[in-house]
Amino acid sequence: MGEFDFLNEGGAADRLAALRGWLSSSPALPALTEEVNDHIHTCYSFSPYSPTLAAVKARLAGLSTAGSIDHDSIAAAREMKAACALIGIASTVGCEIRVNFTGTAFAGYKLNNPDSANICYMTIHGVPEDSIDDLDAFLAPIRKARDKRNRAQVAALNALIAGKGIGKMDYDLDVVPLSKAAEGGGVTERHILKRLSDALILKTGRGLPLVSFLETGMGLAVAGSVRSRLLDPENPYYGYDLLGLLKSSLLDRFFTQPDESECLPVGEACAFANSIGAIPAYAYLGDIAESPTGDKKPEKFEDAYLDDLVPELARIGFRAITSMPPRNTREQLLRVRRLCEKHGLMEISGVDINSPRQSMNCPEVLLPDFRYLIDSSWALVAHEKLSGKGRRFGLFNPADESASSSLPERIRRYAEIGRKIDRRDPEGFVRRNYA
Repeated sequence: MGEFDFLNEGGAADRLAALRGWLSSSPALPALTEEVNDHIHTCYSFSPYSPTLAAVKARLAGLSTAGSIDHDSIAAAREMKAACALIGIASTVGCEIRVNFTGTAFAGYKLNNPDSANICYMTIHGVPEDSIDDLDAFLAPIRKARDKRNRAQVAALNALIAGKGIGKMDYDLDVVPLSKAAEGGGVTERHILKRLSDALILKTGRGLPLVSFLETGMGLAVAGSVRSRLLDPENPYYGYDLLGLLKSSLLDRFFTQPDESECLPVGEACAFANSIGAIPAYAYLGDIAESPTGDKKPEKFEDAYLDDLVPELARIGFRAITSMPPRNTREQLLRVRRLCEKHGLMEISGVDINSPRQSMNCPEVLLPDFRYLIDSSWALVAHEKLSGKGRRFGLFNPADESASSSLPERIRRYAEIGRKIDRRDPEGFVRRNYA
């Protein structure tokens, strides 16, 4: 049992009440730093953390802002906002979806998705309070389509593991209960692989017997740091490390390609995000030499044609590019920055948290070359809260009084506002101070 498991138990109201109780004991908290993370997964997609615990983990890491982003779901939003307010850090909320590029200049390209050509990951950041329910309604058919595909994937996986003594997997009984689907959460391939990971550990135990079964019984290559971790029965992150190996080495054997009912046209998704006062962002991946989480193979993605892709993203309706600094080289990040400046796109940063092995911290934003990402995070905070007051206050709204200014100047101005907003009552502060 972990120290903060009580913040994962029950529903949102229970978890927030537990947080209030914990805070009443005046726990020692570290000083806040300037670090920010605008891309934190919660249990509403796949993560070891409820929104409440994600906020606490962010605060314990010294973060000043924390943003929840879940696959196909906005269900974490209100709990995340409430938890961040209780613990005294700024929050933003959003989601991550996949969209298709049919009809664009990059139709058929391998973009930022290791599993599919023509399909890219995008995020919708800075969702105003009054748009959360609208976004949930937009995402519901996507979750339904993904559920249908998940069932096909489980059937394919069952065929793959038949006769290996693992047992047949039932989607409704074995996979869905690992998710928050009943509360509007997404169900992903990670949930399917989590069920398989648990079954493998139950069959063989941890350590050498499991590694041997993976290699001889399932034909998987287990090497490097992942092998060392799986040979250690005392590894506290054992199940997550096994899941990461399965995702990188086994997923492609049962993966079923999504159709356009699950992955909407990219222009449609961007138009919707803009219409609700949110910020649609392309998720830059870049060529991978080595995956820090062990769940992606070394592979080439957008870097060969990035100079042409970025202006097409702006044309389609994206307002930003989001990146994960720990996953990229300095040269990659500087190139993204130059292209964003050239084509009028905001930059948003964060680290997607899928495992307790990962750190909430993103120290790269403190480096001189990337400190502008801190201002971007505070500008995102201001945009989300001000857009909830009225769409005309949004960072990209042409009716805003600063719309004629350059984007860097608008970001600087919004960052100043974001830092002034009361972290414990952000919406109330905006209501009181902006007419």
